Amino acid sequence: MHKINGVGGSERHLLTLLPALRARGVEACFLGLDVPGSDAPRFYDALDAAGVPHTSVRCTRDASPRMLADIVRAVRREKPRLLHTHLVHADVYGAAAATALRLPVVSTRHNDDRYLLGPFRYVDRAFAHRARRIIAISDAVHRFLATAGLPRDKLVTVPYGLDELPDVPSELRPPDLGIPDDAPVVLAIGRLTAQKDHPTLLRAFAQARARHPSAMLVILGIGPLETETRSLVAQLGLDDAVLMPGRLETRDWLERADLFVHTSRWEGFGMVLLEAMLAGLPIVATAVSAVPEVVADGETGLLFDPGDVSGIGSAIEALLADPARARSLGASGRDRAHRRFSVALMAERTIAVYDDATA
Repeated sequence: MHKINGVGGSERHLLTLLPALRARGVEACFLGLDVPGSDAPRFYDALDAAGVPHTSVRCTRDASPRMLADIVRAVRREKPRLLHTHLVHADVYGAAAATALRLPVVSTRHNDDRYLLGPFRYVDRAFAHRARRIIAISDAVHRFLATAGLPRDKLVTVPYGLDELPDVPSELRPPDLGIPDDAPVVLAIGRLTAQKDHPTLLRAFAQARARHPSAMLVILGIGPLETETRSLVAQLGLDDAVLMPGRLETRDWLERADLFVHTSRWEGFGMVLLEAMLAGLPIVATAVSAVPEVVADGETGLLFDPGDVSGIGSAIEALLADPARARSLGASGRDRAHRRFSVALMAERTIAVYDDATA
């Protein structure tokens, strides 16, 4: 059960986890809380392609007795043994529905959400009390949730898993946007929000481009700060070097890029980091939250403090100048992804949580 606005990291996680659970004998189905006018149809098309049954209810307000009644009816029709919720809306409504139907609940937390350190933490603790187990997608999120006051004896870490790049081709490919075959490409993927800190990315790239004038930066994503981000591109004189084509399927861009850069201020896990590693890309990123659990500093990428324009810019410059080192970091990243973040490990650990929660 999950609120669907579009297809981001938590949605891509579900598109991987649910088929893997079904392949292992768990009759997993999906209940979506659909936001009108969102990109939910694209998510359901992907579920259909993966053979995962699904249903949905309309999600219009944060507090809606009617939506709760719809959820209770939808869950009752499926007759599940357990309800698994993802993100705050599903956690709240799922806990209430599970109480009405006397079902055990497992909740997955996908981020170290700052609002949980404020007054809402008391509300969250009340609903978390209903969960049999609370899955954190990283040790960093695990520690954060414990600090926020969630019951430590219910917390368990199950990292994301991914085995391969998305098989859906990008709607627009690098040649379609005029990128020369010999141009070094720096890639960033993420919503245009304060969390992702694109200003640091742009300033660092501007520094590196002074030494690599043919390099191009591609930012895939949409978000509320698009206008501000485009304005900064112009202020830095990067109009001819930065492409912002919006939200696209990532496969062709990951295969074309030379370097992946991720400048988040916090990050529960970072599914895009796994995708970049599977693509064999060296990574330059900020050492925040769970990022050091995914990217091994000096082995699969280079990590810096958040906002470190000079350090990040120098790292971009150095890796573009040393393709052999970049390839070595990328190869180590691919190996690390397969060893530590496989779909099989994720699915088996999740099933173990289910068994524990229903024992």
